[in-house]
This record gives sequence, C-alpha cells and structure tokens, in this order.
Amino acid sequence: MENTIVTKNLVLSKEDFGSDQMVKWCPGCGDHAILKSIENVFPEMGIAKEDFVVVSGIGCSSRFPYYMNTYGFHGIHGRAAALATGVKLANPKLSVWMISGDGDSMAIGGNHFIHIARRNLDINYLMFNNKIYGLTKGQYSPTTPKGSKTKSSPQGSFETPFNPGELVIGARGKFFARVIDTNLKLMTQVFREAAEHKGTSIVEILANCVIFNNQVHALITGRETKDDNQIILEAGKPMIFGANNDKGIVLRGTKLVAVEIGKDGITEADLLVHDPSDPDPGIHLMLANMAPPELPAALGVIRSVAAETLEEAMYASIAHEKKVSKIKCVDDLLTSGATWTID
Repeated sequence: MENTIVTKNLVLSKEDFGSDQMVKWCPGCGDHAILKSIENVFPEMGIAKEDFVVVSGIGCSSRFPYYMNTYGFHGIHGRAAALATGVKLANPKLSVWMISGDGDSMAIGGNHFIHIARRNLDINYLMFNNKIYGLTKGQYSPTTPKGSKTKSSPQGSFETPFNPGELVIGARGKFFARVIDTNLKLMTQVFREAAEHKGTSIVEILANCVIFNNQVHALITGRETKDDNQIILEAGKPMIFGANNDKGIVLRGTKLVAVEIGKDGITEADLLVHDPSDPDPGIHLMLANMAPPELPAALGVIRSVAAETLEEAMYASIAHEKKVSKIKCVDDLLTSGATWTID
C-alpha cells in the first residue's frame, strides 16, 4: 500500500464530484459558495475520485459529505477529527477533507481540535465560522462576540470568544489560513494551497448565517467597508491594503500597526513582507489576531511551515521495527520469550 497520496494525469470536472442529493442549506447561506469552491478544486488535484474522503461532525456545515460525490463519513458531534485521524492513518494515500463548524470544532470538539493541529496529520480541515450555532437555531458558540444577544444569551454573552487562528498556532499548528465566503476566487486559491501542504491544513472560513447571525462579518465583507477592514496576504509581498492600496502594516516594537503610505515618511519599503514559511510563530500569531476596527482582518495563508507528518513518522517507525525486530509474524510472537508445553 502506498503511504502517500497518489496523483495521476486525470481529466475530471466539477460535475464528477456533484452529488444527486438536494442541498438543504438556507438560501443565501455562505456554505453554498464553499461547496462550489471545493467542486472547483477537487478535479484539479489529479486524485482519483475513490481516493477522496470527506469527514464531518454535526452542524449545518457537516452536511457536506452528502453533497460531494466521494466517499464520506458523517460522524457525531465534535468527533470528526478522531474519525479523520483514523481514516488517514489506516490509508495514507487518501485525500482526507474534514468539515466542521465553530461549535463542532471548538466546543464539544475543542480537545480534538488542538490535538489534530499539533499532531500534523496530512489532512485538510475546513472550519466554517459563522459565530453561532445555526443547526440548533441560534445559540451562542465559542466564537460568538462577547455581549452578543442570542437564543441562549438573552442578556448578552458573558464569555470571551476563541480566535481560531490563535488556537491553531498556540497548539503548534503548521498551517493556518483564513478566507471569506464572499470571495470565491481567494477561497479556491487557498483551498488549493491547503491541499498542496503536507500536514494539517486548517482553513477558517468566515461564513454568513443569514437566519441567526446575519452580517456578523459585515465589516470585513461589506462592499463599503471591506477595503479598509481586510488585508489579503501574499507570500513575499509587502502587507498593503485599502481601496487605493495606500495603507500597510508595520511592526513597531512588539505590535503591528496600520499606517498610511506617503504619510510621515512611510514608504512601501517600510512595510512588513509576509513570510508564511517562517517557523517562528510570533508574527503569524499577531496576524491571526488582527481585527477591525483597529486593524484589518488578515486573509489568505497566514502560516505554512514544512514539518514531518504524523503518518510519515508512524510508517517510518513501522518500517524500522520490521527491519530490526526478531519477530516477523504471529508465530514468532507466540513462540517468543518464556514458553511451555501442556501435555
């Protein structure tokens, strides 16, 4: 059995991955755009249809396996990471895509979330973050902004929310990206980069729930506000944003600061240049934490660091033990050590 994903010179189309199931997300839900983006990416990967597996937990996002014409597994709440781990370790040649929401990932699935990040299994983890429990009709989630009034917090949430990027990087994750559901081009590009990365690729998707948390990402996604409140990071390029590309990010002391190019002597040469491959997580952590209105939200690949994957380490260990162990089969095991015969 191959211990890595096998690519071939295949000619596939998005229709090959389209399911015959009715898509039951609400009209206007951001999940529709995510599905279209994945249908664009899968045919380009050169991987046979039978080598894709889509694994999910519970939630609106977790209906995803039904809407892809691939192998799939709809797991229980918060446990998709454990299932995806088992699938990948049992058969490393499979391209495993895990689909989860902010509640499924970081509430009941929080422990699994941090451990799949640190173990660096070669899977792609898409986390739909609408900052609410949508399937169960509008309770606050671990990413709901403090003070938000919801079905389960009528006086406003008292809890400090998680920042998914901070959690991934704090758990020693090697790949973290963020996209928005209104930018299909960027989403498709980032999904491709996630697929090409060897290791756990976690992509946070800022998705809109039109029914229970409409416009929660409006500052970042709105036509009138997005230019000043989002920055699309590109490896090797200075961090520039703004409607006229006249703003940028600099490092002052231990903080990131937004500046105007041409003001107070600031030039493009003064801006930070994005390096997602830097093993030091310091700048990546600061980028993941940027948020309006003080700073723009960072979009694109924030962190992408090469490292050994869990399955590489495991199968290398198995191969080593096969070479050095005196036990080559079950009979060797049963007759090893202290043995006796019963008459």
